[in-house]
Amino acid sequence: MLTREILQRVREIQIRTGRQVADVLAGEYVSVFKGRGVEFDEVRPYIPGDDVRTIDWNVTARMGAPYVKRYVEERQLNLMLMADVSASQDFGSSARSKREATAELCALLAFSAIRNDDKVGLTLFHGGIEQYIPPRKGQKHALRVVREVLAHGLDTPESARGATPQRRFSFLRGAWRRPRQAREATSISQAMRFLLAVTTRKTICFVVSDFLDRDFEQALRIANLKHDVVAVLVTDPRELEIPEVGLLALRDAEAGSTRIYDTSSEAFRREVQRGAAERVRALERRLRSSRIDFIHIDAAGSVVDPLVQFFRMRERRERR
Repeated sequence: MLTREILQRVREIQIRTGRQVADVLAGEYVSVFKGRGVEFDEVRPYIPGDDVRTIDWNVTARMGAPYVKRYVEERQLNLMLMADVSASQDFGSSARSKREATAELCALLAFSAIRNDDKVGLTLFHGGIEQYIPPRKGQKHALRVVREVLAHGLDTPESARGATPQRRFSFLRGAWRRPRQAREATSISQAMRFLLAVTTRKTICFVVSDFLDRDFEQALRIANLKHDVVAVLVTDPRELEIPEVGLLALRDAEAGSTRIYDTSSEAFRREVQRGAAERVRALERRLRSSRIDFIHIDAAGSVVDPLVQFFRMRERRERR
């Protein structure tokens, strides 16, 4: 994808998602993610009328006069978008690949957060961490997040090619990058370890992936103890159901192996459909049992509708 095409695609996503944020998601995001509530600010002398429950008895005893704790409201949030950019995400059987659907989802979340004056960060991962952009505010920053998901590694400066990961830090203005290697499998566990290492403040973390990985649930559970982790599964229709097209060669984008299947066999097609549906159900079941929210997005369908359903489900749950 050429740089001009990338910019045009970013612009299209900005226009479409901007309308959707304004018309549909504006209130949904705010109603679900409301900030951390109140934070301690200072201790000051008691003034008649203050709530006696706010008296700091330790300070009062030391000073010999009543003092109260003062709190201020803290509403600003940190939103971290963790986007899987492994080779399997490049697959798409319709007008939009899984990676492009991921970019559109990240745009919706980023613009919703910026509209609410929250900070947005981005982590691109595969078998390792390809790029990390610390949380910041502003529409330009949100647009950069979308661009990087769409164009990861394709617009690397000529001078940065061949450099070590440590040297590439300066070229990316503080955003660390390690390029994806050929046939490199996804590692969600490593992405979660990276999140815990670089983020001290409680963060809302959307992990957007096709979850073609193993043994990652414990890493998600550990991250969810400190942060608010939301798992977003992105699938393509042809991953859930294979049409009858005769002999079909299927290549594993990450392992590199190729196998030939006879799609004229109805039993084979049913087995593929059953196995794919069970994978989605089992993933949702395991994540929900770990108290991790789950969203399923079809790369060929609407990105907005599942997100709105998720926001409304969270809002109903918070009211209980």
